[in-house]
Amino acid sequence: MISMVMVAVGVYARLLKHAEAAMACLAVDPAILLIVVGVLTFLITFCGCVGSLRENICLLQVFSVCLTIIFLLQLAVGVLGFVFSDEARGKVSEIINGAIVHYRDDLDLQNLIDFGQKEFSCCGGVSYKDWSQNMYFNCTATNPSRERCAVPFSCCL
Repeated sequence: MISMVMVAVGVYARLLKHAEAAMACLAVDPAILLIVVGVLTFLITFCGCVGSLRENICLLQVFSVCLTIIFLLQLAVGVLGFVFSDEARGKVSEIINGAIVHYRDDLDLQNLIDFGQKEFSCCGGVSYKDWSQNMYFNCTATNPSRERCAVPFSCCL
């Protein structure tokens, strides 16, 4: 049931975003991520549920193999994140700085950054100075924005 709700929310969000003509990159769109995760979750749980109700060994084996693969992938990502923590930290900083540059371009991205800054009581990737990369917040004399030399409201003071 939860996976169907995830798919429904993802489709609704994607249709709403498409209606607003805010076409973001499909690879990082949260709506597409919700749809994909919802469909995969539904297929895996469907195999497990029907396999156990019908006592179908083939479906139960598919279910257990899928869960084993997911567990091994999570374990591998955790170990790789620990081993390559410096590279992972650098990549996360690069992603955050890229998101800061496009802060006002996408409402979903803006809400995600605001939520993260409020939740973790932080401002920017490393410091509040990271916001100077955004064209609305940079502190140059030629910037006509009202938000010049400022940070978003979600930054802690």
